[in-house]
This record gives sequence, structure tokens and C-alpha cells, in this order.
Amino acid sequence: MSMETDRITEAFYEKPKRIVTWSGIPVKEIYTPKDIEGIDYTNDIADAGNYPFTRGIHPNMYRGRLWTKRAEWGYGSAEDSNLLFKTLLKEGATGITIYRDLPSGLGIDSDHPLARGEVGECGPPLCSLEDMEAVTEDLPLDKLSVTIACASSPSLVILAQYLATAERRGISQSNLRGTLTNDAIVGHFCYSPVVNPVNLAVKVSTDIIEYCVKNMPLWNPLYVSSFYNLREAGALTAPQELAFGLGVALTYIEGVLDRGLKIDDFAPKASVYAQAGIDIFEEAAKLRALRKMWAKIMRERFDAKDPRSYRLRIAIQTTGSQLVPQQPQNNIIRIAYQQLAAVLGGVQSLTSSTYDEAISVPTKEAQVSALRSQQILAYETSVPLVVDPLAGSYYIEWLTNEIENEATKILEEIDAMGGMAKAIESGWVERQIVEASFKYQRETESGERILVGQNRFVSPPEEDVLPGGVVRVLPEVEERQITKVKELKQKRDHQRVKKAIGDLRVRAEAGENLLPPIIECVKAYATIGEIMGTVRESLGYSYDPFGERKSGF
Repeated sequence: MSMETDRITEAFYEKPKRIVTWSGIPVKEIYTPKDIEGIDYTNDIADAGNYPFTRGIHPNMYRGRLWTKRAEWGYGSAEDSNLLFKTLLKEGATGITIYRDLPSGLGIDSDHPLARGEVGECGPPLCSLEDMEAVTEDLPLDKLSVTIACASSPSLVILAQYLATAERRGISQSNLRGTLTNDAIVGHFCYSPVVNPVNLAVKVSTDIIEYCVKNMPLWNPLYVSSFYNLREAGALTAPQELAFGLGVALTYIEGVLDRGLKIDDFAPKASVYAQAGIDIFEEAAKLRALRKMWAKIMRERFDAKDPRSYRLRIAIQTTGSQLVPQQPQNNIIRIAYQQLAAVLGGVQSLTSSTYDEAISVPTKEAQVSALRSQQILAYETSVPLVVDPLAGSYYIEWLTNEIENEATKILEEIDAMGGMAKAIESGWVERQIVEASFKYQRETESGERILVGQNRFVSPPEEDVLPGGVVRVLPEVEERQITKVKELKQKRDHQRVKKAIGDLRVRAEAGENLLPPIIECVKAYATIGEIMGTVRESLGYSYDPFGERKSGF
């Protein structure tokens, strides 16, 4: 036979070569009732709305209310991002996510020497109250569900900017509805360990929880994004994602309890930000296992009494690290499968990556495509009509149990080290991330793990192009922002700034909650770099994590 005939014959009889889930969990050819003999429906699964909430936190799930369809967007100037948010809301988004550029996430100002080339690149600059006011101009903050994405220590300042903006519009904090990605520990890995030393990260996140519990009844004070970000950082397995994320959450919970709050003061509004990957069954099972583990931890470890404390709300972003730059339009299909996995897993909020994410920040066309994909899933597929439609599958119930067991073992290992903070400081967590990343890279390069368009079914490089081009932030956007910051520092009331910064320093050194004095600093138009520098210096760290600037106050 000719080589072409051999190829056709091989393709005709092709079968899967990798007989494991995306995370590497070996799977059998068929599952039967014997595989779930040890699972008790009432205690281990139960109807949706009942402990342990494996099948969902509400009895009727999406029949009662569809998931929030979020869009993450923002780049260029604050004004540019504001226009883009308005476009998405007009197109049918039901919530927005405010991102920030890298300098803001690092807690340095737009005019900082190391901010060059990064201002406005992956989100709007949020250097001062002026920027937040521009980003949110004309948005109905008292009616809109807003997520503020900054899983880093400067999130404290960005939340203060949002609160000060609402106050200037006459909107009470008690009427604000939304979430801050309140997980500064993850910034240790995803931003910079120098910017986010573990002790500072824990202080920031627990301060935010304490403040929100006491002042913002509609806000979600505990929102842990380590599930998503740590898996993105290292291609972790599904059980590792759950164990590491829960380990971080437990660190914050125990920190808040040490301050005298009760578990039922904040757990009823707890939520997490996790991944939905392309392995539909594994991801749905993972989310079911996560709800079950949370419920058991709340009841058995913390003795929560309020049934709402057992019901974990899950926000999802589709997995950007599974998107590839080659044949980028294939990512539309990947994202649709990831969205399906999330909805089958019973999430409350869904943010989509975009088909161009592996190449650039999203274009308008890519964002609308991701939103339309959610809308098709919601309104055309009938998937939301039945609560947990995969329940009862021998495979799904076995896999849910398997992921829970593996994640529990890892969490017990973390507990034995003294908790997640100690596990991070010892270097253990970083080693796990590096090992997982290396394993994933080896499997991809060897062809064991097939990625369509990247290591199989490839096209010539000249054909791997985005139909609408890529987004590029113009250099003049950065120059205007730098000028804007410098002018702000000249025109503001210097005595007011000095007084607010001085008060922040005193209260930080006294160990008080940082948010109230930071709000006053923001209202005085102190910048994110000035505020974070003062906080860092007051707590024993260098003023500037990169050693370029010293305090001017």
C-alpha cells in the first residue's frame, strides 16, 4: 500500500491514545453501578439546594435565575475602558469585570520608571480616584453587579477608589453589589512575591473581609481566586486546584476568626473564582466536588450554624491557558466547551476568555463572540432547563468522588505543614506548580497530549492569523496617562494628602484595619503608589518593592 493509503487506513481506525482525564486521572472504558456502590445519595449527593450541595446551591438552579454572563474588558485609558463596558452592557452582558493594568496591580504609579511600556496594556490604569471615576462614569453602580479584578495587595486601594467614587455620586456603600477578587496571596505567584509577601497579603485580605462584613451587606467579602490563578500559573490538576484554593481560603477564614468575627458573619456570602476547562466531565465533576468539600469544611471544621454558610457560590472563567495562538478561531469552539462544562457544573457567574487571548487583549469582535456563545448556551441548547443533568451518571458520580478524595489528601498535606501560608513560605507550593508545568510541557512537546493546530493538524504560520487583527495600545495613551498623573500630583491639596498619608501611617503601625484611612487617602487624591508605599513601609517592608522611589511624605 502507498503511504497515503496507510495514512487513510490509520485515520479510519484511530482511537484515543491518552486514556486519562485532562488532569491525568486514569479512566476505565465503562462505568457501572459497582463503581458507585460506596456513594450514598442522601449524604454524599442529595437534591440541589440540600446539604452537601453537590448538585447545586439552589433547588431550581437556572430555572430560578440564569448565571451572570460577565465580560472582562479594559485596556488603554480609563475613558477607553468605560466606553467598552457600555458597549458590552448594550450587547446583553449582565455584569462587568473591571481589570487594571500591570503597574496598578503591582501598586506602582503610571509615572514609575518600571511602568514604562505596561500602562494600559492589560487593563485601564487605576492610579488614582480620577481614573476610577473615569472607568465607571455613567455606570449605574447601585444597580450593576461589578467584579473588581486585582488579586494582589493593591486591591485594598482599588476597592477604596471604588467606594470613594460611589460616595461622590451619593451612593451608599450598603447599596453596592459586587465582588472584589480579594485574594492577595495569589499575587505572590501571579504578580510578584516582592509586592505580595505572604504576611502582607493575609493582612490585606482579612482587612477587606472585616470591613465589608461591617459596612457592605450586599458585597461579597470573601472571594478567592487562587483556584483559577494558580491553575493558570502551572497547569495544575483539578484536585490540586481545589486543594490549593481551599488552602488559601482557610488561611483568610482563620485570620478573620482570630479577629473575633464568627464564621456565619461572612461565610454565607463567600464565593470563589475557579476554572472551567475543556474536559467537560472532569470540570463538571470538579465543581460538584468543590461544593461538597466546602459544605463539609463549614459544618465539620468551623461548626457553622447558618445553612447559607454551607452553600458556596462559584464564579468561573473559562481557561485561558488552554487556548492556543495557532488557528485562533478554533478557540471559539474550545471556549464553548468550557462554558458548557461550567454550566453543567452549576456555576453562578461565568466570564469568558476570548479566542484572541493567546495573542492579544480582546478585540470587540472577540468579546462579543464570547458573550454570544454564552447566550446561545443559555437560550438555545436547553441545558439550563434541568438541574444538574449529569447527576446519576456512573462516571460523573465516580469522578466527583475521585476528585474530592484526591483534593482532600492534598489539603490534609497542606494542613500538616501548618497551613497554606507555611506551605508557600517553605517553597512546597512553588515546587508543585513548577512540576505540573514541566509535566504539561513535556506531554505537549512529545505529542502525548494533542493540541489541535499546535502539535497536530497544523497550518502554515502565515495562515495562523486573527481575522480582525490584534489590539495595540497606542504609545500616546501611556504618555497622556503619565502626564495626567504628574499634573494630579501638582494640582491636588498637598496638605490634605500629607495629613491623610500621615494618619494612614499611624494607624497601619498600630495594626488597625487599613481600609478606612486608605479611603481618606484616596479622597485626597493620593496615588496607588503613595498609599501602598506607606502601607509597606509602616509594616516593615521597603517603600517601593522595586527600589526606585522613596516616600515624599
